[in-house]
Amino acid sequence: MARRQGSPTFGHRYVGNKNNMEVHDLDNEKTGQNQCQIDEIIRAGNAVIFTPDTLSQAHSEGYDNCAYCLGSSTR
Repeated sequence: MARRQGSPTFGHRYVGNKNNMEVHDLDNEKTGQNQCQIDEIIRAGNAVIFTPDTLSQAHSEGYDNCAYCLGSSTR
């Protein structure tokens, strides 16, 4: 939850990686090696948020589920 307090997420639950078009669930983030890597996404400037902050909005913008925190692909 702490990650949702700062930039660029500011209280949002879902964050997208515009580099690979995956959406991540910050409430279910997996932090193991080669898993979600949210810190790296933010550092690289690839993090995007969705309005409204819903998984369906992320999907409508062309983002696919992260296999680690959201499960199977929508494609």
